[in-house]
Amino acid sequence: MAQNIQKMIAETFLEMANGIESGSYGKRPKIALTGMGSEHGEENSMQAALMAAKDGVDVYYIGTLEAEGVTTVKVKDDEEGHSKMEELLASGEVDAAVTMHYPFPIGVSTVGRVVTPGKGKEMFIANTTGTSSTDRIEGMVKNAIYGIIAAKACGYENPSIGILNVDGARQTESILKELADKGYPINFAESARADGGCVMRGNDLLQGTPDIMVTDSLTGNVLVKMMSAFSTGGSYEATGYGYGPGIGEGYDRLVMIISRASGAPLIAGAIKYAAQLIRGGVFEVASKEFAAASKAGLKGLLDARKAAAKPAAAEAEEVKAPPAEVVTEAIAGIEVMDLEDGVQALWKQNIYAESGMGCTGPIIRVSEANLEKACEILKAEGFIS
Repeated sequence: MAQNIQKMIAETFLEMANGIESGSYGKRPKIALTGMGSEHGEENSMQAALMAAKDGVDVYYIGTLEAEGVTTVKVKDDEEGHSKMEELLASGEVDAAVTMHYPFPIGVSTVGRVVTPGKGKEMFIANTTGTSSTDRIEGMVKNAIYGIIAAKACGYENPSIGILNVDGARQTESILKELADKGYPINFAESARADGGCVMRGNDLLQGTPDIMVTDSLTGNVLVKMMSAFSTGGSYEATGYGYGPGIGEGYDRLVMIISRASGAPLIAGAIKYAAQLIRGGVFEVASKEFAAASKAGLKGLLDARKAAAKPAAAEAEEVKAPPAEVVTEAIAGIEVMDLEDGVQALWKQNIYAESGMGCTGPIIRVSEANLEKACEILKAEGFIS
């Protein structure tokens, strides 16, 4: 009896000590790690487990190796390891899991986290694996919300959002700004480049200008790999926190993704990322953010964009260009896939225009005299916001 009381007292003081260090006074997060399948061997995974355990995480190592300070769950192979991981998650024996592959449903994708090389600043990449939506623009808009959820759960009270200059960036920007106008708070970052704006360039990516960089998950996946392994030639992901947790509306399982090329420091980072999310109440944060976005009319905005999308014409209408004139003004904010359609929309209104590529992306060039009218036409037809 006395021994049990002493054990309880010791555990209580240990939790308090961990709470002081982490800022949370809850129990130590319990995180499972599937250790088999790494390109660097199982020892690499166990090294990561030991590193994370020293930082106040109870690590359940699923594999064949054992070490003091880590709970080993013995399995014979990777397939059995994933079955055991699912079992531990379903039973609630662990709070989260870190693994090298996982079949997320459509609507769920992962928010990566890296350390940028320019200034050593942490940045969330939204998103890196999985599919938030089969519609590209809707997916990127949702990625922004998923990124906000992950950042807030990790202690960022008002994280800044930047949108990487990829296809769909301008439409994503337009919807997010309208969502913000309707009451969902979004803190838009300003590019470090002289012309500013929340659409980010490569410089911003390297410097970590925004707290959250929004992109599509395929691009995000490449970015995490490059940020994590740029100093090692690509074979060993040495820095950062991996590809992150799967997040989606109504999704209540915390699974973190790493790569078979991930090194021990990154895997340990992924485990600690999971622990932060648990301590930060990620599911409660997600519930609040989804409710706030819904209240601001997210679904209506996404539905309206889809309805306004022009179906491909069976036969393209032939439009002749008006007489050429000197074009000195540039109209930005149009998607590259819509560039020629935008030019022809102006031609139909007898405004001479040319397509081009500026330093911030696609542009339509018109004369100074036609600039104001051209902008009105392009806005009315949904090419720019």
